[in-house]
Amino acid sequence: MHDSLPHATINPLDADARDAVAHLLTDEKIGPRDGEGKTVVVAMSGGVDSAVTALLMRERGYRVIGMNLRLFSPEDEDHRANPCCGIPAMDDARATCATIGVPFYAVNMEIEFGGAVIQKFVDEYAAGRTPNPCLECNRHVKFRHLVQRARLLGADCLATGHYARIVRDDDTDGTARYRLLRAADARKDQSYVLYTLNQDQLSFIQFPLGNLTKPEVRELARAFGLPVADKAESQEICFVGNRYYADFVAERRPDVTVPGEIVTTDGTVLGTHRGLVHHTVGQRRGIGIAAPKPYFVLHLDTSANHLVVGSREEAEAKVLAVSDVSMTGGTWPAGAFAADAVVRYRGAPAAARIALGPEGARTATATITADRGPIASPGQAVVFYRGDEVLGGGTIQAVERRSSPSVEDDGAGLAASA
Repeated sequence: MHDSLPHATINPLDADARDAVAHLLTDEKIGPRDGEGKTVVVAMSGGVDSAVTALLMRERGYRVIGMNLRLFSPEDEDHRANPCCGIPAMDDARATCATIGVPFYAVNMEIEFGGAVIQKFVDEYAAGRTPNPCLECNRHVKFRHLVQRARLLGADCLATGHYARIVRDDDTDGTARYRLLRAADARKDQSYVLYTLNQDQLSFIQFPLGNLTKPEVRELARAFGLPVADKAESQEICFVGNRYYADFVAERRPDVTVPGEIVTTDGTVLGTHRGLVHHTVGQRRGIGIAAPKPYFVLHLDTSANHLVVGSREEAEAKVLAVSDVSMTGGTWPAGAFAADAVVRYRGAPAAARIALGPEGARTATATITADRGPIASPGQAVVFYRGDEVLGGGTIQAVERRSSPSVEDDGAGLAASA
């Protein structure tokens, strides 16, 4: 870790350029100008979102420290397969910090990322479950280690380029409570992968892009001449890059590519799959079975190496058993409550009734009350919303489907998880 640049001032804009983006630099858009005498660590990924985050925190008066996390070193020397994890991303983050004149630190966290994110990703797919590596990275790497490092540096807060909002409300006794909300830009909202944040973290973190749209972020980057203003957005899993995720898993677990039978819920054999790792629950295309009505993947039976398929109605979830539950508000409701359940990033909300187990067990049962249930898989996150507010969430351990008596789980069972 090294400090590559002295503390300096942002290159000034000419009057016309600043006037052109003045409507984006209001307190309502970027937050109050409350940074005088304060220091913020900004997580710098090398992309435009984190670059503008650093810029906005500097505009608000903070002393900015840019910090890039080196999470994964691809095997290709130029890192083209994984441009957002390796040297090119670090160089872009460094160039942004040079442009706006702030110190830059590079931190190697490949060991932590490899254990908490990559190994779990491989193991979950090998077990027939559906992991979310971005969520695990936020939970175990970014907001755990970054908050800790920022505090060790004496920073007053940590800012990241996530599209979400944090709102502070004070209780009648003066206790501060923080609420996590969806971003103003619904197309970019990332609150789903942030539900594990607790009150301590929310009190220390800022999301200055929460009230901006992606086009507005790029407009600011261009106006200030940031070198990543027009950098393409990464759509892949960062450590998988432009490869097929199943090939990444198969390299580490060759056993997941063993062919097996494709069957219906009553055991009828329809064909052969080339390895369960090539399929995920809810998949409709690429199953390889011709039929009058499309088949959906219902279950990956790893014990029998069966790919279980059925209709859309059979795929719908009725009850979800949830583990590792966290409640964003910091309290554990005693009674059941109504909420919208979301089981995929940008997934459609489904009305549900959430019944929490004992607080120490961190479990819940989510009963879908909507007319149409989501297609859910063990391993996925289910996040509880009330309007735009994130109430909490957890990891799906078992699924009882609407039109099938069978329960798909990882061995724990619905009763044990409820």
